[in-house]
Amino acid sequence: MKNSITTLLLLLSCSMFGQMYNPVKWSTSVEKISDKEYVLKAEAVIQSGWHLYGQYIEEGGPSATAFTFKNPKKNFELNGKTTEGKGHEVVDKIFNMKIKYFEDKALFTQKIKFTSDQITNIAAEVEFMVCDDSNCLPPSSEELTFKIPNSKKVASAEETAATKDSAIVDEKATIEKVEKEEKTVSSPAKKKDSRGLISIFIIAFLSGFAALLTPCVFPMIPMTVSYFTKQSKTKAAGIRNALIYGFSIIIIYVLLGSIVTAVFGADSLNALSTNVWFNLIFFVLLVVFAVSFLGAFEIMLPNALANKVDSQADRGGLIGIFFMALALAIVSFSCTGPIVGTLLVEAASKGGIAPIVGMLGFSTAIALPFSLFAAFPGWLNALPKSGGWLNTVKVVLGFLELALAFKFLSNADLVLQLHWLEREVFLTIWIAVFGTLAFYLFGKITLPHDSPLNHISVGRLSFGLIVLSFTIYLIPGLWGAPLKLISGFAPPMQYSESPEGFGGSKSSGETKSVLPDGAEFGPQNIITFHDYQKGMEFAKKNGKPVLLDFTGYACVNCRKMEELVWSDAKVLNVLKNNVVLISLYVDDKKELPENEQYVSETTGKKIKTIGNKWSDLQIKTYKANAQPYYVIVDHNSANLVEPSAYNPDIEDYYNWLNSGIQKFKK
Repeated sequence: MKNSITTLLLLLSCSMFGQMYNPVKWSTSVEKISDKEYVLKAEAVIQSGWHLYGQYIEEGGPSATAFTFKNPKKNFELNGKTTEGKGHEVVDKIFNMKIKYFEDKALFTQKIKFTSDQITNIAAEVEFMVCDDSNCLPPSSEELTFKIPNSKKVASAEETAATKDSAIVDEKATIEKVEKEEKTVSSPAKKKDSRGLISIFIIAFLSGFAALLTPCVFPMIPMTVSYFTKQSKTKAAGIRNALIYGFSIIIIYVLLGSIVTAVFGADSLNALSTNVWFNLIFFVLLVVFAVSFLGAFEIMLPNALANKVDSQADRGGLIGIFFMALALAIVSFSCTGPIVGTLLVEAASKGGIAPIVGMLGFSTAIALPFSLFAAFPGWLNALPKSGGWLNTVKVVLGFLELALAFKFLSNADLVLQLHWLEREVFLTIWIAVFGTLAFYLFGKITLPHDSPLNHISVGRLSFGLIVLSFTIYLIPGLWGAPLKLISGFAPPMQYSESPEGFGGSKSSGETKSVLPDGAEFGPQNIITFHDYQKGMEFAKKNGKPVLLDFTGYACVNCRKMEELVWSDAKVLNVLKNNVVLISLYVDDKKELPENEQYVSETTGKKIKTIGNKWSDLQIKTYKANAQPYYVIVDHNSANLVEPSAYNPDIEDYYNWLNSGIQKFKK
């Protein structure tokens, strides 16, 4: 009871008074590699519960950490990019992109090489943004100083040559030390990583079962059983050989995953996921895979290779069993190849050992039935007979491959910001793909390898209805529906020809004409002012209280409030009809006119941008610097009720709004 009261008092105090946050402390150090080369290290100690964003975040996401090294006299040059620790990577549903962040500590390193006289100190500036579960601070900057040890003039070529060997040794030792620190300062989120690997394993496992039901693999089950029945003299020997056969299948596919990881590198695979060329190449590959599954042609390995492996399978013993498993992988490649390729692409985008885990899941699903039926031949009687349904499975996989291909093309378009494959175009393509698949399942379309269809089975009809339902579900997305089922696949709402959807209020010229001067349509199509004075004038003219919304373009929790709380019907009604919304973006980078720039009385920093101005207003007036931050004021800018911060409780936020409105009416 006591703890509950204490917690309540803390919550009340946070809601009654503004709160200033400074959750990141920066420190610097310098590591000497040679007389010319040094490693500059900047370490951020982050307060518990907060997280600092990494350097490489796509445009449209939170503000990334950025370093600027000041070098007016060109005394040194940067050797490569600023590196950072591993951190945590998540796919953020609000920004619809992969975002990297750090908790507790973060280490950033930059190698430099002096090109003229060394200087005692190197000045730098770091810009960064931090958030916790309920607040985001506006992007901030801090001056850093790196003190260079043993500063002296750059050594001559002769001196450099004389000390080259020892410098190389020192460099290796330093690099190893830096890399070790980078790994230990920001350890990965093991629980999140493990969940990601488990999901990859499950998807790969299910994909293996899908591959099993294709015309290249399924008919081979009775052939394999027949082989082991003839080769094994006893039941025990048959079970042993079947298990060896299953393990051989797993080893072959896991080896493939290991090769992919080794060739590209565990860390570089993840970096490829946002690479334009990577996404374009795999878009083409998946389209080729899809067309192959639909029956245009078959992807096959050379017959000479298959014959050579098959001849080795006749040797008998452990080697013969292994080569028989390899023969299965090669012969069934025309069906399993596209699935394996797709899995490796998806796993590669996750990085680490994901390709190995994916191949383990896929091969386990393939190996289990072959091993079990080989060990227990009597179970074969329960298997359905081969037939046209196997090709149907293959065609369905082809349509799924085709739909997935456009996700990779969409990634490339988003990175380049070409706006060729915007949300409406992407959804139209998916509607066409899944609509055609539904027609195929209903028997209205036939493809090259389909058997004559006299009637539709209950299973095929049921699956067709599911696909048709999904297709119909996608259609309202063209008019602005959020389509949460495919969140993360389709481009985000703002990446659209018409962000409010076809026929939405934003695309209507008549609605636009009634917008007051200085206003625009904001989140949830609410009339929003970004100019404080114009918003206040409109509120006075219409006799409404003002809701000041201190927010940010890169504020995660601001987007959560707008999408999850403001979207509620009763809250939205209040925001549209009973208050005047003034949204002040504290990270707006537009520069103020020279005559409007000033030095803050509160922080002592120069206020140069519009975002700086609104951030300074929040700090000076409300002693708070976190977003989101909501204040209901009257026409004299006096608070009507205590300000509110991030509050995902819809009912509580609605009551808070109404309390301010009622106070204004008195």
